[in-house]
Amino acid sequence: MSDRELIKVWDPLVRLFHWSLVCAFAVAWLTEDEWMELHANAGYLIAALLLFRVIWGLLGTRYARFNDFVKSPAKVIAYLRDLVRLRADPTVGHNPAGGAMILALLITLLITTLTGLLAYGATGAGPFADVFFSNAAYGSELFEEVHEFFANFTLFLVLVHLLGVGFGSLLHRENLVRAMFTGSKRI
Repeated sequence: MSDRELIKVWDPLVRLFHWSLVCAFAVAWLTEDEWMELHANAGYLIAALLLFRVIWGLLGTRYARFNDFVKSPAKVIAYLRDLVRLRADPTVGHNPAGGAMILALLITLLITTLTGLLAYGATGAGPFADVFFSNAAYGSELFEEVHEFFANFTLFLVLVHLLGVGFGSLLHRENLVRAMFTGSKRI
């Protein structure tokens, strides 16, 4: 057992958001062309989760707030430089690279969700169905291509995120996956 102090970092809403988003993204990505209704419903859930996370990022608990983990590009680069040198300091909440990854994932998920809604609307379905009157087929193809690109780019970011979590866990001798389940970290 470690002599480091166990502290609560991530509140239950952040953890519920995180794992719900993991599941919803997995369902959406795996059902892309085969089960459109399930795919669309997973997308709606992702949209609702993103809305919640933005609100909670402004009003939530200390480590949930954007002002706790969103750092300047210079601080992110300095942290990554230290990380490559195996000298990065551990952090209580998200480290600067993790904060940048959260922003990148939120942005790509937002673009993916919006283009998915637009592509779905161009086919005559979903909340934007009434927006399209002419050239709907062209709009559908264009939005679908952009949607697919950002979905795959989001998956790439998820893989980079997982590598970062694994590397950070090893470097700082902390189990970040367990911390995202329990909400507590050893500091």
